[in-house]
Amino acid sequence: MAGRGSRLRPHTLTIPKPLIPVAGKPIVHRLVEDIAAVLNEEIDEIAFILGDPAFFGDDVIKDLENLAESLNAKPTIYRQLEPKGTGHAIMCAKESLSGPAVIAYADTLIRADFNLDKEADAVIWTKVVENPEAYGVVNLNEKEEIIELVEKPIEYVSNQAVIGIYYFKDVAQLKNELQYVLDNNIINGGEYQINDGIKRMMDTGKIFKTGTVDEWMDCGNKEVTVETNKRMLGFLANSNSQLVAENITNTNSKIIEPSFIAENVVLKNSTVGPFASIGKGTIIENSTVKNSIIQTNTTVKNATLDNAMIGNYATFDGNFTNVSIGDYSQLK
Repeated sequence: MAGRGSRLRPHTLTIPKPLIPVAGKPIVHRLVEDIAAVLNEEIDEIAFILGDPAFFGDDVIKDLENLAESLNAKPTIYRQLEPKGTGHAIMCAKESLSGPAVIAYADTLIRADFNLDKEADAVIWTKVVENPEAYGVVNLNEKEEIIELVEKPIEYVSNQAVIGIYYFKDVAQLKNELQYVLDNNIINGGEYQINDGIKRMMDTGKIFKTGTVDEWMDCGNKEVTVETNKRMLGFLANSNSQLVAENITNTNSKIIEPSFIAENVVLKNSTVGPFASIGKGTIIENSTVKNSIIQTNTTVKNATLDNAMIGNYATFDGNFTNVSIGDYSQLK
């Protein structure tokens, strides 16, 4: 999670993208918890690979430490100070690369319920897609083993897209191959890539299988993050999760489910939902808010918002609808 999330600006100017909340919980929290549910076993350690300490500071580290400890795991923090690719990022955590491990990119969310094939040397998590030519996909043999990774194939290879989550029975094998990639300056797209380490593992006869997720949701930019928030709220509502805090103040307002309303939210003469996520301490007055994300301690008045995303400590008073406003902004 070392990237700056430039496609999600202005929201990532002050908060790392993996800590942006979706349906009331930071992206990386949801991802880690969902992976833990699929693994269904104790996790010894969670290693987080962060970027510049000036951006990923002590408050971020504390949040991630709390996340790991909530799963009874040891938190470890590593730094990738230069954007040199996924393979390089993973090797920044090489001291933790031993034994069974999952490697995940912290900018997507999943819904998954499958049995991880722990007899395989590695498992690449995939999602069946309608337009495989837009993704990196896996090529399978007659035994349903992965024999090749193909990036945006012109001709049909398969409809299983790689989503950026991997299981390794012994991740030290990947470490050894990525060390070779670094030592021999094997670069693709200007960076050191995890795929080059994976391909070297395949060349040595390691068995790769697929683990196919039910849902794969992107949080790359404002539009898809709002859409992911909508889908996640739908999933949570179907699982009977409590989405509305008990200690909100509701004055002549209507909440249309599914919506997430955090603690200490104040609603006055407003309609909230469906598919709205409202962070703690926020005030919504004389407004209609649906299909939107509004973060913490923000004030929204006299507004009609749809497909909107507003950050923390912001003030919005106006007649705009489809907006994207970062932290500490004021529109009056």
